[in-house]
Amino acid sequence: MCEVLRMPKHISPDHPDFFIVPESGPDFSLETLAQKRGLWPVAGTDEAGRGPLAGPVVAAAVILDCNAIPVGLNDSKKLSARRREALYEEILATATVSIASSGPNHIDRRDIRKASLDAMRRAVAGLTLAPAHVLCDGRDVPPGLICGGSAVIEGDARSLSIAAASIIAKVMRDRMMERAAKIYPAYGFDAHAGYGTKAHIQAISDNGPCILHRMSFRPLRQE
Repeated sequence: MCEVLRMPKHISPDHPDFFIVPESGPDFSLETLAQKRGLWPVAGTDEAGRGPLAGPVVAAAVILDCNAIPVGLNDSKKLSARRREALYEEILATATVSIASSGPNHIDRRDIRKASLDAMRRAVAGLTLAPAHVLCDGRDVPPGLICGGSAVIEGDARSLSIAAASIIAKVMRDRMMERAAKIYPAYGFDAHAGYGTKAHIQAISDNGPCILHRMSFRPLRQE
């Protein structure tokens, strides 16, 4: 059993307090709550890249070693790129990690929500240590998980496991888009990671879309 890091009063997922975001950032209380219900190990899962016009959506699943949790885990959007990179390496060295992605074709066929949830499902399925429960960032539990799961709104700001997954997903996707920039240099993917910046829109106008673009997204979608 893991040591309780910051255990709040005992609450269930039906209680309003379950949805309160700690002001001090993510902690291990949701994992501890699951553990006290006999659900262990607990994985956190999150994705990166739902909003861009190009590139994959990348999901990660992480089971932290509660005796070796990297210091400074937080929502990846609240960390500098340098800090994310450092934590990425620490997480890989201390935790059980799996990564999956859904590419542009998958996104266009199914829609971004379904493609994101499917990537999260596959990331969880790829863990070498089978979880007993999954904490899922957002409002949805991916269909077809290998175990039970809980949807955690703003999970990357509340759960250390989800925060770790958000960092892994973000760093991996950024690296993929940096590689994409070398293959398709006209679009500047290394500068904007596929998001709809003014420069990216202009590059699409000048060169047309490439195979990495999501043709179901505006302004690429043909009405």
